[in-house]
Amino acid sequence: MIELKPLFELAAEVAAAQITPDGPYGTRRFIPVKGGSFRGERVSGRLLPGGADCQLIRPDGVAELDVRVTFETDDGVIFLMRGLGLRHGRPEVMQRIAQGEDVPGSEYYFRESMIFEAPSGRYEWLNRLIAIGHGERRARSVHISVFEVV
Repeated sequence: MIELKPLFELAAEVAAAQITPDGPYGTRRFIPVKGGSFRGERVSGRLLPGGADCQLIRPDGVAELDVRVTFETDDGVIFLMRGLGLRHGRPEVMQRIAQGEDVPGSEYYFRESMIFEAPSGRYEWLNRLIAIGHGERRARSVHISVFEVV
């Protein structure tokens, strides 16, 4: 049986999207991560600048999310997260998000699967789990509740 166990709450500060419109597969958005924080019972710290969300906005309006970011724990350990997800909603809701409006996450679908790469030691348990999250895109940030799949 599958259960979900809270892992952490993530708040990522993001820069303006770099957009390549109307390519052969859709519109590409490269969204740099400027930093942020994550807080959980077993792991907490800060999100390091330099990662990004590389999105494909498909012709059907669905955003395919492809994320690579690095974290630094409160005790100085750095690890990587790779995430794949989908975000979509009614066209008028997605337009509000694109215009920089803070739209409640309950008005659209935003889900992501995640795996981690941590060094051996205190956080190597992250290497042996899959996590999922549901998120909310705000004007200058992304907020995701992340759960370990047990």
